[in-house]
Amino acid sequence: MSKRKRLIVLCCVALCSQYFYAQTQLGIEDLFRLADENSQSIRTYKTSKEVADEALKAAKAQRLPDINVAISASYWGNGKLWDRDFGNATKIEMPHWGNNFALEAQQVIYAGGAVSSGIRLAELAQQMAELDWQKNRQEIRFLLVGHYLDLYKLDNQTQVLQRNLELTERVIDNMRTRHEQGTVLQNDITRYELQRENLKLQLAKVLDARKILHHQLVTTLHLPENTVFAPDSALLEREILTLTENDWQQMAVQNHIGLKESQTAVQVNEQKVKLERSERLPKISLMAAEHLDGPITIEVPVLDNNFSYWYVGVGVKYSLSSLFKNSRKLKQARLEVRKAEETHQLELEQVENAVQAGYVNFLTAFTDLHTQENSVKLANENYEVTSNRYENEMALLTDMLDASNMKLTADLGLVNARINVIYNYYKMKYITHTL
Repeated sequence: MSKRKRLIVLCCVALCSQYFYAQTQLGIEDLFRLADENSQSIRTYKTSKEVADEALKAAKAQRLPDINVAISASYWGNGKLWDRDFGNATKIEMPHWGNNFALEAQQVIYAGGAVSSGIRLAELAQQMAELDWQKNRQEIRFLLVGHYLDLYKLDNQTQVLQRNLELTERVIDNMRTRHEQGTVLQNDITRYELQRENLKLQLAKVLDARKILHHQLVTTLHLPENTVFAPDSALLEREILTLTENDWQQMAVQNHIGLKESQTAVQVNEQKVKLERSERLPKISLMAAEHLDGPITIEVPVLDNNFSYWYVGVGVKYSLSSLFKNSRKLKQARLEVRKAEETHQLELEQVENAVQAGYVNFLTAFTDLHTQENSVKLANENYEVTSNRYENEMALLTDMLDASNMKLTADLGLVNARINVIYNYYKMKYITHTL
């Protein structure tokens, strides 16, 4: 019976190993490429960029002249003519068919900077849409990195649990042989069988968690449901570049999208100040028009003729009410500029704190890795010594169980520590927005 169970476990290990290696291995850069191509979130922000592009074109179109054409045909009824006291009514015969044609053009040559400010605001909105798109890409990429590394962690936990399960099966077989020789109690075998069942339960939970995480990755990347992939097996062998904290701080100042957005917000509010100020300035425009009207109703009797006339000129418009209506809006706009500048300074402080905290955690991850490497070395040595002592009847079963649990914990801890170093590296890239 024990040989049969051992054979089943070995077959499961072999099948699972083939399953993992039969999958398409994807690197982190591959995930980024797929996200750019398929992510619905990134696609939505890309559409927002296109909307901002068209808004800029619309703002620039305000520099073009306004041209209006109007044409109409009408039926005129007869008129009546009275004295001033509404006496002596006289019927006036009217031409019954009327027509009107007008062609008018107006070109603004000075608007106090309103048109230029509107175009600049559209350019800044386009820049903000671009920054929002880049920020969303960074967020999606960091999300994918987290899922990817968690998937890698679960795969390694699966392999560690499978190795420990296989080791437990060998120990149980050895104990059964010794039980037949009368040197091991059945209770000792039962306790190890209990540990085997616990390992199987952990393995089942890890495989279920992997299935959930894999589905989330496939969904985020909008890949077919039957897509199966595994993390790059060489990921843990990758060399991690450790920059100084000052280097990371400089990268954040140069690349952090939040800082660029807050700085753009300052420029937006400065343009709004100019826009409000333009309300206090005159508007000057060139005008030209051509009219063709008929009949001519300013004469009595009415003349059944077409009257054509044209004109060109310069128009000046000035809103006197802006002198007392616009002052509050102008003050509000200036306060918005100050608020945006203060927000930018606050963003600088927050980014600096985030980089410093991330860098400390990054260094801590290296310390944890070195500690876990020593723990694995000591746990393996302890397990070998305890196993030899137990075989020579110099150690208790509880010592053997403790050594086995220490080995399992150390193995899992080492894998997690290696992945944690990589995660903190990519977190630093995310904090500085250089993913």
